Amino acid sequence: MNRYQILLIAILAAATICASQTRDPEELQKSRTQWVGEKGKKQFYTTKFSLAGLPHYKPEEQVSGVIHEWGSNYFMDSPLGKAWEAEFRKYQPGITFEYNLKSSELGIPGLYTHVADIAPMGRQILWDELLAYQREFDRPPTEITICTGSYNVGGWTYALAVFVNKQNPISQLSLKQLDGIFGAARTGGWKGMQWDPSVARGPEQNLRTWGQLGLKGELADKPIHVYGYTLKYHFPDEFSKKIFHGAETWNESLKEYANRNASDGHLVVAGEDMLADLSKDPYGIAYAGIPYETPETKVLALAQNDNGPYVPLTLETVHDRSYPLIRDVYFYLNREPGKALDPKIKEFARYVLSYEGQEALMKDGKYLPLTPDVLEEQLKKVE
Repeated sequence: MNRYQILLIAILAAATICASQTRDPEELQKSRTQWVGEKGKKQFYTTKFSLAGLPHYKPEEQVSGVIHEWGSNYFMDSPLGKAWEAEFRKYQPGITFEYNLKSSELGIPGLYTHVADIAPMGRQILWDELLAYQREFDRPPTEITICTGSYNVGGWTYALAVFVNKQNPISQLSLKQLDGIFGAARTGGWKGMQWDPSVARGPEQNLRTWGQLGLKGELADKPIHVYGYTLKYHFPDEFSKKIFHGAETWNESLKEYANRNASDGHLVVAGEDMLADLSKDPYGIAYAGIPYETPETKVLALAQNDNGPYVPLTLETVHDRSYPLIRDVYFYLNREPGKALDPKIKEFARYVLSYEGQEALMKDGKYLPLTPDVLEEQLKKVE
């Protein structure tokens, strides 16, 4: 083989690598649309969770008009959005719906530009969105949890799992330990629009070796390699709210991952690459979704505090909300303090927060129904 042949092989190999790692945003959007569409029509869960204790929907009044929804695409990518509409209109035939459901990023702007009545979102409101809304209305929006996110359905607000390499003997961690591993020293954290210095901590609480977590032997002095999503994604925001008390100070060695297209054009989501790398790294730790677990990795049980209980991540612990890193799905509404909600918005929210509304999402088989106590708290927000 001459040097020109060697050079040609090297060029082709480099081109293949570049093609397999393309981040072109328009191509990524196309592959993401296909990826979501393939999941949207599928029923992932057939478990019939008990809805005993949930109130049946009974209209308080007959309403009419148009309900404008701006926000998450996942309600239209699955049959759920139209199922809710069809059933609600059996009770309230005077209601029609207009949708702009392409992304959660449209939800809060829809509210503060006065074109949306409801912002369905598969994540919590971000700081910038909250700031913009407050500048317009001098108050935060009303946040209603309408269901629990999924256990393991990519895109449908799955719970966050913490993984280590299977060679690692550790089996459980507390949220405080996760703060020490993934976080860094901070001077405070955000609670909504309020800066809270009481959650400050120093670098002495950083955990940077496995020995600091009690591991002995070969792992004791080994560094903890931290894997996570690019900080531009919304996953870090939810993780930081639950683990860092709203701070944004991450481990200085965090390795970030983003979605990409493979050489054949299909979407490779960040969690897949993250767990593929963790599979080869006995010193690594990552947070992602259960769909990306590999035979060479394992999921840790988590606890709210160091005294436990340590809860494994299962379909049941996500539904009963005992697992610490579940994620929720929301309606955001514009409600003036001391004033009642628009009656048509109130009626639709009451329907979604009813036996009938939660049964419809359970039939869809991706999101999970709320427990009676959580649903009761949400109903109080619309009264």
